[in-house]
Parts: sequence; C-alpha cells; structure tokens
Amino acid sequence: MLWWLIYVAIFVASLYALVDAVRTPAQAFPAMDKQTKKLWVGLLSVGTFVSFSAVFTSMRFFVFIALIAALIYLLDVRPAVRGVGRSEGPYGPW
Repeated sequence: MLWWLIYVAIFVASLYALVDAVRTPAQAFPAMDKQTKKLWVGLLSVGTFVSFSAVFTSMRFFVFIALIAALIYLLDVRPAVRGVGRSEGPYGPW
C-alpha cells in the first residue's frame, strides 16, 4: 500500500510538470538557455505515462526515471522559465 501511494505521488508530480510545461511559452525555454519545449513536453509525457502505468499495472521499473525528469523540470527549468513571456505586474499577474 505504501508503494502504491508513492507511485500515485510520482504520477501527480509528473502530471503537474507536464501541464506546466505545456502552458509555458515556447520562446521561454531557449531564452533562459534551457532545452526546447518539445523535448520537455515529450520527456514529461513519457514520464507521466510510465508513472500512470505504475499506479494501475505492474510496470514499475522506469517510474523513478519519470520522477527524476519531473523533479529536474520542477526544480531547475520551471523557476528559470516561469516569468519569461508572461505579462505580470510587479505584484503578480493582473
């Protein structure tokens, strides 16, 4: 049961990273010297699929690779590209 909860948490993190990558403008990635949006959306899509299959099937071998990809995006790429291309005021989005 504990492992199943871990796999669900990895799926939620992967899905959140995927949705955030899709919503981020494509020009923000090269502007901050990161990989392209297509690469990140592809990696996170595969990671989300793998983590989803870990929750509902017995395919659990690559789930931690999916976690690593999601964590790299959330902890390194997302903070760098977050403000690029979005029209935000000094106190947040208007």
